[in-house]
Amino acid sequence: MKRKGKLVTSEEERAVFQRLMSFPFPKSHLLEFSSFPKMERQRRPKRRRLVLVPCPYQGHITPMLQLGALLHAAGFYITVAHTRFNSPDPSKHPDFRFVFLEDGTPKHEAIPADLIAVLLDLNVNCRASFEEQMLKLLIAGEGAAAEEEDSGEVVCVIHDELMFFCEEIASGLKVRSAVLRTTSAAASFARMALLRLNQQAFFPLNESMLQDPVPELHPLRFKDLPFSLTASFTKYSILVKKMYNIETPTRAKAVIWNTMEWLEKSTMAEIKSKSMVPVFPIGPLHIMASTPTSMLKEDPECLSWLDQQANGSVVYVAIGSIASLSEKQLVEMAWGLANSQQPFLWVVQPGSVHGSEWTEALPKGFGWAVGGRGCIVKWAPQKQVLAHRGVGGFWSHCGWNSSMESLSEGVPMLCSPCFGDQKVNARYLSHVWRVGLELENGLERAGIESGIRRLMVEEEGREMRERAKHFKEQIEAHVKEQHSCSSHSYLKDFVSLLTTF
Repeated sequence: MKRKGKLVTSEEERAVFQRLMSFPFPKSHLLEFSSFPKMERQRRPKRRRLVLVPCPYQGHITPMLQLGALLHAAGFYITVAHTRFNSPDPSKHPDFRFVFLEDGTPKHEAIPADLIAVLLDLNVNCRASFEEQMLKLLIAGEGAAAEEEDSGEVVCVIHDELMFFCEEIASGLKVRSAVLRTTSAAASFARMALLRLNQQAFFPLNESMLQDPVPELHPLRFKDLPFSLTASFTKYSILVKKMYNIETPTRAKAVIWNTMEWLEKSTMAEIKSKSMVPVFPIGPLHIMASTPTSMLKEDPECLSWLDQQANGSVVYVAIGSIASLSEKQLVEMAWGLANSQQPFLWVVQPGSVHGSEWTEALPKGFGWAVGGRGCIVKWAPQKQVLAHRGVGGFWSHCGWNSSMESLSEGVPMLCSPCFGDQKVNARYLSHVWRVGLELENGLERAGIESGIRRLMVEEEGREMRERAKHFKEQIEAHVKEQHSCSSHSYLKDFVSLLTTF
């Protein structure tokens, strides 16, 4: 067998070829390829293909597709290998090819009770399907079809950090891989520190320690760590070890981060110093690449409602695509918003309130108390909302995409994290970058009312708004810059690395 004009003689590569031949699809491309004269095969350079494997949740799909748009613009063909569960709409991405992975995940787990268990199951259930899809792509890329439009040799698999099974499959097929980390660098650093803290017997944590600072992780308290501190650590430790290659050497050739080096300078420097492979902070991806990524239907009419509001007067409320609320929490949120006397745009996703289809659990008298001061939608065009002149604050779960979008538009935040990295982000927004206000007492109406008023009308909020505007200016300048530490420079370096594969 020949490949790229060279004889393939190693036992490992022979094994890959045998696996290609064992799958039940036509082998004509392989046969034609093996019979072509060397010069004929190399007559025209093949366009390279990248295979992207996002984790099937909105906060992970969004940055992966944005990265794909950047790399497609750089000259690569893009294939997205995605689960049927929570699948993006291919019609919104006509330049990409989509292939599906059989994941065995029931549709009703779109908002899972045990997210860690679902993620671990995905890494088991998707393996065989991903390998089969990769083999098909390798056949198409190596055969005569490589000379045809929308084909190309697969040179790299770029997978979400939570889809770590891809690294082993790609390595077995002699394809390079890279990891996309969709959280902040600070959150990743905190996840890795959890293993050390567990070895030091901090878990399960005593309730009295929640407000205590975490050793070597300033400014985080134990309550800010990206883990449910009262839960079992066993499954979570498995996930973290796999995500960060704690027990096995990484096979990946690069790590991409949706962040900016200047924003997380000290954390990124420490990560780089310990990394065995190049690290590329290429963010914020939502600005670097403008592409539609929402899996839910957005309501554009809310923008018309915003047009009628005073500048900077509206609180935008959105607590994420997989967060869920009890009826009591919905009621507390409703009265907190009503009592604040501030205009609000509130996203309530259908099915996100236990026991309700949508907003049936809103309390009696709420509509009368609010009048035209409030607007409730099922989903909003968030980037456009945050950029609107009428929005003056963002009550958020502090997912990293939302945090980056809010920083980029100079909108201060009321921080109400639900789980995972959101807690780390909230702490950094409020105590490092000082553009956020933590909602400390959960979803309780008096605290919500007070928090909104502090954010929107008091001096504390005005100062945060000024700092947020400064961040917006810094981000705008950073995206335009071309120096060695800019996101554009890191993107260029990553593309250069891909061309060597």
